[in-house]
Amino acid sequence: MSSPDLTEAEREAVAAVLRTSTLSIGPEVQAFEQAIAELAGCRHAIAVSSGTAALHLCVRAAGIREGDLVITSPFSFVASANVLLYERAVPVFVDVDPATGNLDPEQVEAAVASLDSGEDGWLPRKNARNGGKLRAILTVDVFGQPADYARLMPIAEARELNLIEDSSEALGAQYGGKAAGSFGDAGVFAFYPNKQLTTGEGGMVVTDREDWANWARALRNQGRAVGDAWLQHTFPGYNYRLDEMSAALGRVQAARFHELLSNRAQVADWYGAALADLSGVELPTIASTTSGMSWFVYVVRLDAAIDRAQVMAALEQQGIPSRTYFEPIHLQPYMVEIHGYQAGDFPVTEDLAKRSLALPFSGVMTEEQVGMVSEALKIAVAT
Repeated sequence: MSSPDLTEAEREAVAAVLRTSTLSIGPEVQAFEQAIAELAGCRHAIAVSSGTAALHLCVRAAGIREGDLVITSPFSFVASANVLLYERAVPVFVDVDPATGNLDPEQVEAAVASLDSGEDGWLPRKNARNGGKLRAILTVDVFGQPADYARLMPIAEARELNLIEDSSEALGAQYGGKAAGSFGDAGVFAFYPNKQLTTGEGGMVVTDREDWANWARALRNQGRAVGDAWLQHTFPGYNYRLDEMSAALGRVQAARFHELLSNRAQVADWYGAALADLSGVELPTIASTTSGMSWFVYVVRLDAAIDRAQVMAALEQQGIPSRTYFEPIHLQPYMVEIHGYQAGDFPVTEDLAKRSLALPFSGVMTEEQVGMVSEALKIAVAT
């Protein structure tokens, strides 16, 4: 489905680390952090072992605890909700915009107003304690496109809610000329192999808040605060460190970042041209507020009358992989068991989940390969 865009420079950077004696939180981590801070336009960047770890540290920094409520999206990878469950907080899902798949600001505002007034219409059916305090909004910048922050930020500010931005899929994207990850109290990036920039595994917290940055640095390293001596730990923390080898890979990728984004944009343009006239297939929509798209995946939407499973099977017969993207978080078996969510709770999310189809996508694909996939999809849809 996706291949990382790597060169000899990345391989040599990793090999160079192996010739040193520093393999954890050394100069490569620091250089990588600086590079990502500059890309995100933030004062601080804290490298960690995964995007999930980064989100978890933000949840901890926000002081979110058992029974607290956090508004978030059901149309996302499960990690954005799981980090709330780690702290026994309650994810309060709000449906998404049908064009972008990002949180619908009108519904967010309605949910906040309802929860502020003590109503429980937005709460899950099970295990949401009465009187739980609304603490934060956790947005997700889906498929490389920022959420509508001009409308979401005033909602958070008016109620003094923390805003955590999950930009794991949107490094390099811009909203109104401002970088994704820089709108909330903190933003998060992830560097899994299919991301725009990869370290194999890895993640980053970016923030302008020095208190959150210090907290994240301490907790990623088993709670060792700034100034602590060896084997001295001010807080209970985690082993969320990013190693020097991964950071070296990321540092070189960051130096090539504009090239990486450009390559992915070219592949997206090829898909757009090849599929423009394909009946029954809706191509990705870029919102007018997205001043810079950071292509993460290429996800089309099939008309409801088209049998997606049949299309995927037909593609597979032609040697073309494809994937559904996403499965609604609220309908994951464990979320149904814990919080009692049901089919029909978030109709836009469920509709997008039923019709979305991810095609092979990476910055190293050729125009010929895009043409092969596109022709295979045309045949599959017509079958």
